[in-house]
Amino acid sequence: MARMSVRQMWKAKIAGKLMAKSWPETATPHRSAYAGRVLGIDPSLRGTGLALIEFAADRPAVLLHSRTLRISARYSMAHCLGEIFKAATAVIDAYEPRHVALEQTIYVQNIRTAQILGAARGALIAAAAIKGREVFEYPPLRVKQAVVGAGRASKEQMARTIMQLLGHGRTLALDESDAAGVAICHALTWRG
Repeated sequence: MARMSVRQMWKAKIAGKLMAKSWPETATPHRSAYAGRVLGIDPSLRGTGLALIEFAADRPAVLLHSRTLRISARYSMAHCLGEIFKAATAVIDAYEPRHVALEQTIYVQNIRTAQILGAARGALIAAAAIKGREVFEYPPLRVKQAVVGAGRASKEQMARTIMQLLGHGRTLALDESDAAGVAICHALTWRG
């Protein structure tokens, strides 16, 4: 069998076509593929990305819903947090994801930015918790490694790879592709 690239292996795993013997001997042994819906979230106060993906062992992953929640700078932080909470709750109610996966905050420019981002994340986590969904968090480096195979991949490279993995025709906005990347990372790395 020809040697597969990391990207080809992840694509095959998402599609449920990767058998244990396809992995190199040094890789971890095969385990059952994640099955269920994951709401991936790229948190932000004014541009939160949401992407809901359904994973099944017998077919490729399917993007069911994605959007970027844009909120004008003229609105107060409290208003933004309410809109973020309502948007996340609406997606959870409509699609009933099994898990919610968020991108962790690793680097922020200043303390004010950290507080704002933390508040947005809090609204999203609260929406998931109230609806009884488990929340998982992944650092951006891990998301990029899982999806692209390189931790320093650009946002554009992430978007292109996600389009290929999902076979989706529409170009996703960068916040949406980041959210989809978090969902894919969760499905690929979750151990249940």
